[in-house]
Amino acid sequence: MTYLKLFFVFFKVGLFSFGGGYAILPLMRHEVVDINKWISFHEFMEIVAISQITPGPISINLATHAGYRIAQTMGSTIATFSVILPSIIIMTIIVVFLKKFSDLPVVKRTFAALRITVVGLILAAAVALFVKDNFIDYRSYIIFASVLIGGLFFKIGSITLIISSGLAGLLLYYIF
Repeated sequence: MTYLKLFFVFFKVGLFSFGGGYAILPLMRHEVVDINKWISFHEFMEIVAISQITPGPISINLATHAGYRIAQTMGSTIATFSVILPSIIIMTIIVVFLKKFSDLPVVKRTFAALRITVVGLILAAAVALFVKDNFIDYRSYIIFASVLIGGLFFKIGSITLIISSGLAGLLLYYIF
């Protein structure tokens, strides 16, 4: 594996992952696990979990952790830089031209289409994460259901849910 290939794979992920965050998961998994087979699906899911609880944007954290697993420090640096580079280029172009063209109907329709695309990508990521390998036993289902109910119905914040899940895991797996 060359660093150049690593650069192009993560550049492509950054270029075509509209919406960032969770929308990046399906494409990154496809490239890193399915096509290039640099890491296993199980390792990828561990990286996703670590990236979710690490401060910062999940897409950058994911690229950083995956790059490190693939090629240590240099891989981490290349993956992180190459996944954000398309955003830097695109945002620079958009800032220059959007003010001039933002009122055009075609621009408005394009952004409306991108919004629904992002919703679809996030839903695809959620479905991809809902696999048996992510559930150890009945206790993990209890934690999952509690977080889902707490987030959807009681509007509990993500920080509270993360801390509560960690404490629940500690209690359920090491004390009881």
